[in-house]
Amino acid sequence: MGTYVLSLDQGTTSSRAIVFDKKGNVVGKAQNEFTQIYPEAGWVEHDPMEILYSQFQSITGVLASQIVNPKDIACIGITNQRETTIVWNKETGKPIYNAIVWQCRRTASMCERLKDEGLGEYIRSKTGLVVDAYFSATKIKWILDNVPGAMSLAEQGKLLFGTVETWLIWNLTGGASSPKTAVHVSDYSNASRTMLFDVDNLCWDKMLCEKIGIPMNMLPEVVPSSQVYGKVAPNIIGLEALEGVPISGAIGDQTAALFGQACFKAGMAKNTYGTGCFLLMNTGDKRVKSKNNLLSGIAWGIGDKVEYAIEGSAFNAGSVIKWLRDELHIIDSAARCDELAKSVPDANGIYMVPAFTGLGAPYWDMYARGCIVGLTRGVNNAHICRAVLESISFQVVDLLNAMSEDSGIEIFDVRVDGGASVSDILLQIQCDMLDVEVNRPKIVETTALGAAYLAGLAVGVWKDQEEIANNREVDKIFTPSIDPAKRDKLYAGWKKAVTRAMNWEDQE
Repeated sequence: MGTYVLSLDQGTTSSRAIVFDKKGNVVGKAQNEFTQIYPEAGWVEHDPMEILYSQFQSITGVLASQIVNPKDIACIGITNQRETTIVWNKETGKPIYNAIVWQCRRTASMCERLKDEGLGEYIRSKTGLVVDAYFSATKIKWILDNVPGAMSLAEQGKLLFGTVETWLIWNLTGGASSPKTAVHVSDYSNASRTMLFDVDNLCWDKMLCEKIGIPMNMLPEVVPSSQVYGKVAPNIIGLEALEGVPISGAIGDQTAALFGQACFKAGMAKNTYGTGCFLLMNTGDKRVKSKNNLLSGIAWGIGDKVEYAIEGSAFNAGSVIKWLRDELHIIDSAARCDELAKSVPDANGIYMVPAFTGLGAPYWDMYARGCIVGLTRGVNNAHICRAVLESISFQVVDLLNAMSEDSGIEIFDVRVDGGASVSDILLQIQCDMLDVEVNRPKIVETTALGAAYLAGLAVGVWKDQEEIANNREVDKIFTPSIDPAKRDKLYAGWKKAVTRAMNWEDQE
């Protein structure tokens, strides 16, 4: 058997393929970006076929590098942007509408109606989630209601729903051209982000499906995050060399990073700086029910055991740096943002609240919108860059405070990863504001690594989680250096700024 694992990391803005060796080192990778579609204000879509082809291109790209012989790839693991919703015709293999992305707010009014019907507490108790347009359930319903003939096709059993890992697995195992081998599954971590899955009884909730109006025959089978689901089908153009390779791991991106950071014990936490910002803490075999609007759900399932996590998310983090680059043209790269932010001692009294698509935990305000407050004539580009980095760190402080209160666990260090974690100044600001150590590993590709580890465990590349934990090496530990009074003043200003951004949009 081979000792390399191919990890497919299908994210919000790009699809990547990364090959890991037994020590968890990256030995080859390729990446392809794809189109972001914004049909209306607050709406975000992707073309599912472009997602699929960009992922296939990344695979062919890493294979073409000839760094690894395809025969030495033991298995494939998949990690993905969660909640993003795809509905397709299982007979043709074609999506009936674009993928509705996790950031999309089009179903906010539908969520308000669910709350008005008194379903909020039931949904929280069964799924661990709050009622929000973030999750898949109302996105599915919107597609069924707005695509002509969709509900009829769904009731006839001709449509399938899946989050992105489901879509990729179905296509990799044969899709419409090989219905006997095509596998329609979702792992526990992804299913628990749909707002339809009972995370205690590990099944789709019939009552929720009926209330929201989603035929259950379109939902995938829910399976552990580490097991052989199927094998790469023959005759997939560009992937012929991978025919027969088992697909043996699937997990949502944020819990994948928790696994990749070896946060295997209750109380261990990680924060990922990606498009959004995601702080997760392992709570072991017990689900913590939040009093602070955090989310609880399944981190992963291995064999007959599931482990839970409590999670807080900020919708916009790395996307704010991209906004500086692509829309404001203040910077030409993320590194330039760091340079400018480092050139000033503070943000000169301004605060940026990056509520481009509303506010996540602990506020859950779908109608909040972004703002910059405290502007004076002396504010320049460097101060704006500093305020952007501070806004990312303030959001994580909000989450950590709520998490500590909910769990009763004092967190002494946070393991970090994601694209923006390469920024030393961001992590120093972060640890100053959190007043805890921030621990960055040598291998920051922890999301893809988590999926690789789960896939490898299923086929014997790694023996157990202890072997995986021994792979982790620290790159740098950041320690707090700010005066406590200054920290408190800065954070109080942030809380004040947030109130200016909340409830900006009129409710429909």
